[in-house]
Amino acid sequence: MAKARAIVKRRKAVRNIKKITKTMQMIATAKFQKSLKRAVGTKPYTKKVRELVRELAASLGGSIDHPLLRQANDDTRTHRIALVVLTSNRGLAGAYNGSVLRTATAFIRQQEAAGKTIDLYVAGKKAVTFFNFQKRAIAQRLEAQDTPRFADVERIGQSLMDQFTGGKYDSVHVAYMNFLSAGVQKPDVMTLLPLAGIDQATRPQPSPGQQQPQQQSQGYSVETLYDFSPDPKTLLDELLPLTIKAAFFQAFLDATTSEHVARMVAMKSATDNADKMQKALTMQYNRARQSQITTELSEIMGGVEAMKG
Repeated sequence: MAKARAIVKRRKAVRNIKKITKTMQMIATAKFQKSLKRAVGTKPYTKKVRELVRELAASLGGSIDHPLLRQANDDTRTHRIALVVLTSNRGLAGAYNGSVLRTATAFIRQQEAAGKTIDLYVAGKKAVTFFNFQKRAIAQRLEAQDTPRFADVERIGQSLMDQFTGGKYDSVHVAYMNFLSAGVQKPDVMTLLPLAGIDQATRPQPSPGQQQPQQQSQGYSVETLYDFSPDPKTLLDELLPLTIKAAFFQAFLDATTSEHVARMVAMKSATDNADKMQKALTMQYNRARQSQITTELSEIMGGVEAMKG
């Protein structure tokens, strides 16, 4: 009887855990749907701004001199870089935080092996706890919210840009979970500064022996031309910081969306496992109860036979 009672108590505990994980799964699903709309909705804007900046750069013939495109040389190199690590404040998200932290740690070791000093800018309690355990100094702790706001991210991005243009850092990188689709998320380290690929021509160069394709319209080649007002250099001064802030904000949105996906999957897995465990405990209880009834019947029959004798 004691074994049956223990199984009943354990089955009740599993049932309660199943209710909690099911509720957390539903909450994570609702947050994911809301975050997905923001992450997917801002990507075309981020991509189009970068394309526009590339067109402006191509119109200047590739001769661009801007502080945000500064490549460190032997005279100006400080051998110091900034790394922004984006994690969550809460756990129960599967391998989400672990994957980001492993990627960030590998990047840190690679840069330190090259003789560079890392300044950590950390968002999320999980990353703070991790780097404190490793006894690594944190330059600044950033506030991580379930719903990132552009005003907050813009302020952080502006501070990093000011330090980069001031010569404190050779480069700025972001370690985060890149959201590719609902089924694919990949931990990645993005180079935020200097802005790469802007001062290169957007049109690919044909390989030797290959002719560059042209659009034909009634026998004439068609080429797209743009008129810029104000001039391209003035537009670049305005759009380059915007491009960096938009890419930085997109990283926050991707990280948040990936977190909700990971938590949704983890809670669904926990709910399914709890359901399986509940069924297994029910079968164990039925066997224990059946064994107990058989034992009681055997005792009763034995008593009856003893009374007959």
